[in-house]
Amino acid sequence: MIRCIVVASILSILSGVASAEVSAARTNLVLIMTDDQAAWSLGCYGNSEARSPNVDQLASQGVRFTQAFAASPVCSPSRATFYTGRVPSQHGIHDWIKNENMGERARYCLEGETTLSDILARNGYVCGLSGKWHLGDSIQPHAGYTYWFAMPQGGSKYNDADMVRDGKVIQTKGYLTDRITDGAIEFLDKHNNQPFFLNVEYNAPHSPWQGHPQELMDLYNDCPFDSIPKHPPHPWAAARIIQKLGQREPLQQYFASCTGVDRGVERILAHLDKLGVSENTLVVYTSDQGFNFGHHGLVGKGNASNPRNMYDTSLRIPMIFRHTGHLEPGRTSDLTVSAYDFLPTILAYLGLPPSPGRNLPGRSFAETLRGKPQPDWPDTIFAEYSQARMIRTHKYKYVHRCNGGPFELYDLQKDPGETTNLMEKLNDKPRLRKRRIVLRKKIYDWFQRYGEAGSDPVGQEFFPVED
Repeated sequence: MIRCIVVASILSILSGVASAEVSAARTNLVLIMTDDQAAWSLGCYGNSEARSPNVDQLASQGVRFTQAFAASPVCSPSRATFYTGRVPSQHGIHDWIKNENMGERARYCLEGETTLSDILARNGYVCGLSGKWHLGDSIQPHAGYTYWFAMPQGGSKYNDADMVRDGKVIQTKGYLTDRITDGAIEFLDKHNNQPFFLNVEYNAPHSPWQGHPQELMDLYNDCPFDSIPKHPPHPWAAARIIQKLGQREPLQQYFASCTGVDRGVERILAHLDKLGVSENTLVVYTSDQGFNFGHHGLVGKGNASNPRNMYDTSLRIPMIFRHTGHLEPGRTSDLTVSAYDFLPTILAYLGLPPSPGRNLPGRSFAETLRGKPQPDWPDTIFAEYSQARMIRTHKYKYVHRCNGGPFELYDLQKDPGETTNLMEKLNDKPRLRKRRIVLRKKIYDWFQRYGEAGSDPVGQEFFPVED
């Protein structure tokens, strides 16, 4: 009996040592996601007017992707794709979620889906969320999270905002961006001694743009905002959108809110250093979708126009990865990647099995992160919003609206700003007509492969392949 106890004790000790070694070898993950922040709003993406020194430094210490795109130009569908690796016509969320985050109508909108946090939790990570959730039922933790400091709704005011803690809505004091950063640091202090996933979801720079600290506003007092195009109002823009075009104050507030996030990034990175876990932590900085602030004569993202738009400025996002001592600092990649590639990439980089989620359209670009070639990487991505379906290659973008149009075709090499819709020239240029048919067929085939009954809102009878 004594011998059995001794053997069992030895095995337990050895098991504990092995478990500790596995835990020590695991890479932590910090995901910092902003809301409505286009790539053009950051210094490291070429905007000399942006005050983003800490995000710029993060890019100089890691790998920055220049051609990263959301899968939908609006928040809830895009976030669901980031977390699940599945597109709206699979997970079924096609627009921002209204009246379903709290109260009797609240429901968890990713029921039946496998999320990144689910997978990490099952593999021994402790998972924490600080900030925006906007995927239904914000009161209760979901998807493997145990730390839950969440915004009750999809948007919020910037001062003395409501947040959810311990299943109750509480009122915080002060600037929301700082309170979300506080939550992130609280999580790190509690859980830095085990593998962790920290998801920091800033509301900024989402509207309303009022209420930022004066020191952030003062940074842009003399800014001419020459980086912002002065286009005439888009014919699809709503009157409320047109009113903000060319106005200085909203621009100053937008830029100030981006800088507010930047100083939050500074605090988080400094805290990782203080805790001694920077070299064992992959830090990712990105946004849920892009934004227009005068671009194309719009203020907003995909829902800034009706019909909904699929411009690059609505879809192109910052995407930066830093893993100190593991990723080559200061490197950029022009690989065209989508939000649906994010989950498989993270799992592959962390050395975890692929997601058991159904029929994932994306693939891992972890080899590119590590500086290795991926010569078979496709140059084509897809996106969707409502009746709009988009295909984008290195050379062309085609937008097909399944309710009959309008349709858009752009030559991105000659017209990267998407100013000339080539659909008007199809009758005179058979080559373009043929190109449009090929691109439309690819959209049809892709959604036939990945769209799911009950989640894909477009009946294929409204999507003819032939003219």
